Amino acid sequence: MRRHLLSLSLLLAPAVALAAPKNIIYMIGDGMGPAYLAGYRYFSDDKATAEVENTIFDELWLGMASTYPDDDTYVTDSAAGATALATGFKSYNGAISVNRQHIPIGTMMQLAKKLGKANGIVASSQVNHATPASFLAHNKSRRNYNEIADMYLDYRIEGKTVADVILGGGTDYFIRDDRNLVNEFKQLGFQYTDSWQQLDTLTKTPAMALLAETALPAVLNSVQDKQLATLTEKALQLLTPAKKGFVLMVEGSQIDWCGHDNDIACAMAEMDDFAKAIAVAKAYVDKHPDTILVITADHETGGMSLGAAGEYQWLPDVVRKVTATGRSIAEQLKKADSDNAALTLWAKLTSISLTAEEQQALLAARTQDETMLRKLSNQLVAKYSYTGWTTGGHTAADVAVLAYGKDAKDFVGFQDNTQIAKKLMQYIQQTK
Repeated sequence: MRRHLLSLSLLLAPAVALAAPKNIIYMIGDGMGPAYLAGYRYFSDDKATAEVENTIFDELWLGMASTYPDDDTYVTDSAAGATALATGFKSYNGAISVNRQHIPIGTMMQLAKKLGKANGIVASSQVNHATPASFLAHNKSRRNYNEIADMYLDYRIEGKTVADVILGGGTDYFIRDDRNLVNEFKQLGFQYTDSWQQLDTLTKTPAMALLAETALPAVLNSVQDKQLATLTEKALQLLTPAKKGFVLMVEGSQIDWCGHDNDIACAMAEMDDFAKAIAVAKAYVDKHPDTILVITADHETGGMSLGAAGEYQWLPDVVRKVTATGRSIAEQLKKADSDNAALTLWAKLTSISLTAEEQQALLAARTQDETMLRKLSNQLVAKYSYTGWTTGGHTAADVAVLAYGKDAKDFVGFQDNTQIAKKLMQYIQQTK
């Protein structure tokens, strides 16, 4: 009898091992190349200890992924990158889950909905921006924001919208002169709020929160603490009752925007916000072991380097003391009553002491448009922190792949971004 039970347990073991995760939390740090993760490690370092502590990114880092699009550029945009991460297929830059012939490519959230799972998206951008859009919609151009917003409501699977939870920014695209999508979502039974203070009124699915006209405020400029973590926690709370499980995509959207601006202080603040959201997701996996957490990026932005100008150093202390984004600094300096007031404000916002020549350059930029002032501000912070940037666009650098929870080992090593999506879609199919 004992031998019979042992052989039975051995026969059952593979079936248990093959059981796929019921829930998927998919987190995308837009523009988050490897240097961003390393930078955040040093930015977060506790100077009271001799060693540099690992961050949550380091603890979960398992592999790397290539990000090239379906053309000969090797450098993807967010739409093509997100299309690969959402569908398992590559497309052209600008595509929202369509191929070169503009034929829709099925997404993992559409598959999940067909199989009875719930879906949620969280973004610090407008919720119809390129990355979230690639999970819920199809369009030949990421720029067709209104059409994409319309599709969130109009595209149905068995009479239901693909997303059960939508949290982020974007009222300008959902409440328009030609159409009030928010009212239509409410008519479908969605709970809705446009206020952080009223987020607790969302108690069940379907639910939507649009908390800004376009994107949420940059973290450095926001009065709301832990923006992405708060929304991630709310999304998980709403999706947990789903009997067949859920797929949740959380995007740290503005890491990329900071990279485009070559704004290292902005980038580290957004990374910190993203890290806090990852901590929420990781804690959820600890309590729900039938869940997998996968974290990656759609591409790298800015060609960031930690060290510049031939110097063998990077100074995160300089970055930590900057209390506003370059955009906000430029706006405030432009509005200053006088040159002296502008220089005082600069010192207050950055704690950086400028040379006489740099002061004059800053004051001269004040007489030009705000873009020139922003660029100079970010260049000065980069100079004094020894941060390097090679571009204001994207690069073809590989990106990190992190995973935690059930079947996390499937993401060890090097893979293409399409393989990440294909693995997750296999999980969805196996748990139907």
